[in-house]
Amino acid sequence: MINQQLVRLSTRRAFSASSIARAHFKEGVYTNLPFKIHNRKIPYAIVHFGFFTVGFAVPFIACYVQMKKSGQI
Repeated sequence: MINQQLVRLSTRRAFSASSIARAHFKEGVYTNLPFKIHNRKIPYAIVHFGFFTVGFAVPFIACYVQMKKSGQI
């Protein structure tokens, strides 16, 4: 009885749901990012902070323009 259960368990575990990886990807620091960090013409920090500065400033500029149009400024 116990032997039959062990045989059943061993045959179930013999199959694997994952496939063997046939491709090799780079490993290491910064390789999981979808953009280039090193050896850029424009340093990444300038692009990063510029993007977020513009995104933060847009609501304030829009508010200023609308208040200027309404004559409150």
